[in-house]
Amino acid sequence: MLRSTLASQGSPVYSVSWGPDSDRILYTSGRQLVIKPLQPSAKIIQWKAHDGLILKVDWNSVNDLIISGGEDCKYKVWDSFGRLLYTSSSHDYPVTSLSWAPDGEVFAMGSYNTLRLCDKTGWSYAMEKPNTGSVFSLAWSADGTQLAGSCGNGHVIFAHIVEQHWEWKNFAITLTKRRTMQVLNVIDEAVDVLEFRDRVIKASLAFGHLVVATSLQCYVYSSKNWNTPLIFDLKEGTVSLIVQAEKHFLLVDGAGLYIFSYEGQFICSPKFPGMRADILNAQGISLSNDTVALRDKSDEKVVYLFDALTGKAFGDGKPLTHKMEVVDVALDQCGPLNERKIALIDKNRDLYLTSVHRQQPKISKIGSMVHCMQWNDCANILCGIQDNQFTVWYYPSVVFVDKELLPHTLYVKDGSEFARTSHILSYVDTKVTLRQGDGSLIYSTVPSYPAILHNYSSSARWEDALHLCRFAKDQSLWACLAGMTMASKELTIAEMAYAAIGELPRVQYIHFIKEQASKESSLAHMLLFTGQVQEAEAVLLQTGLIYQAIQINIDLFNWERALELAVKHKTHVDTVLAFREKFLQKFGRKESNKRFLQYAEGVEVDWEKIQVKIEMELSKERERAANASVRGSIASRR
Repeated sequence: MLRSTLASQGSPVYSVSWGPDSDRILYTSGRQLVIKPLQPSAKIIQWKAHDGLILKVDWNSVNDLIISGGEDCKYKVWDSFGRLLYTSSSHDYPVTSLSWAPDGEVFAMGSYNTLRLCDKTGWSYAMEKPNTGSVFSLAWSADGTQLAGSCGNGHVIFAHIVEQHWEWKNFAITLTKRRTMQVLNVIDEAVDVLEFRDRVIKASLAFGHLVVATSLQCYVYSSKNWNTPLIFDLKEGTVSLIVQAEKHFLLVDGAGLYIFSYEGQFICSPKFPGMRADILNAQGISLSNDTVALRDKSDEKVVYLFDALTGKAFGDGKPLTHKMEVVDVALDQCGPLNERKIALIDKNRDLYLTSVHRQQPKISKIGSMVHCMQWNDCANILCGIQDNQFTVWYYPSVVFVDKELLPHTLYVKDGSEFARTSHILSYVDTKVTLRQGDGSLIYSTVPSYPAILHNYSSSARWEDALHLCRFAKDQSLWACLAGMTMASKELTIAEMAYAAIGELPRVQYIHFIKEQASKESSLAHMLLFTGQVQEAEAVLLQTGLIYQAIQINIDLFNWERALELAVKHKTHVDTVLAFREKFLQKFGRKESNKRFLQYAEGVEVDWEKIQVKIEMELSKERERAANASVRGSIASRR
């Protein structure tokens, strides 16, 4: 029985494909492609895609990309909005078949006596010339390792994916046959051959370990010993993604997501409501030693954060919600859990950084027009392709300490090789591996000093860090050191670092912080330095330093908050009114705020009395600090 007619038109529909969520269909209409939502009121997207009749389309649910081919002898890659991402050169014959691999990393293209394997960005890995006539239809196996095609001469052609390649430091690994890998150590040219019982589906090489998923088992090799792998059985044989961290790795299959240790022990399986494991991809998942980040495919503004050791959501279970759709997530790999940061690229190609473990995380923008990113494996340094430039953020967390330092901590390389179509594959030690739009690999190096500085910072070796900056004579290193020392409250070295980059107002303010009478005042002013006004005020109010809390609001021209505190605590109302009056006189203005006019009527402003009161408050604070230090020394003697 006919349920419904989705579309009717004057020209034949040669090919049709479901959208990722099965709520839209893509079909051909002559030289045009049409995306029709199933909701009757929704807008139809239609565009001219080829110069000849379109014969085949396919839409992948994992990467949300569309491929099309036709009688103009070209194949093209589109995004789901109809924007052209890649167009091939013209072939000798029409493109008669196209099919995405299930994981969305590659697709196959068939033509007359031609079978091509292409990357998701469009460039071609390999081409075979079977004597089969036109390949009219292509289908992948569920694990994405085999391909079948129906041919014009009545035959069915079968193909297997081989010669996949992985690199990490001094090791290069190649899948030579369906069940055989070859490991080459480029230092001593030693070759090891790894044999498997079943065909290899997925593999990943990072952090000193090779993880190989076959159709039935998972093999974990250490780069120190290729002879004795750790082997455990898999529930399903369709692993679509492997993500590695230093201490454990993550497997994704059709049923779920699982974290294992490198000893083969199952750790946990994070889940969130409505999670579909079959459409998770590398851009939507990130793993560190203690955290898992998962982007929600049904609402791409939402990123769920889980404990990697228990599988439970952090905090109260509320996810991180961004104002725009998120296209890429990445967790930093180093440092303790309470300092874990996550980087996000949104739909506008803006790069944001936020903390994983704050109650109300502050999301700060650190870059724009960023097309891809990658964290370093041994230091919290971030690199990315930013508007045809290769940019390295030596110390991204400086945005939470002193935002104005951020531009001083960047390393930027220009060059035609860093086009928007380039993609960063890895950032190991000081080497960055990039894949260009044409499929070629290029390598770029990053100076090693920032990673050494991060190492000194994490182990609190500040004198060594200072010597390094003096030796390197690099302004970006000094800027990083200034941010690191302020974050760690090492004011003396921070003063030197800011002086080295010519930030004299900040040097003066750090000197002012060091001269504060009490630890609480110093802490409050350090919080003010990093822009945390409410936290600074809370510290002062908790320790009874009411005047100081009022004064910081006066200094920041938060007049209404200063008056509110003065009225609430019944002290220094005249001080607030006096400073407000002085401020208005300086700019030749008259008071217009009703609250200030109301309190000005009943309060007399006497500058001499105010100065005495201020001096008394400061002497009280000094006395309190002296008593606290005496109590501390007595306790230590005991």
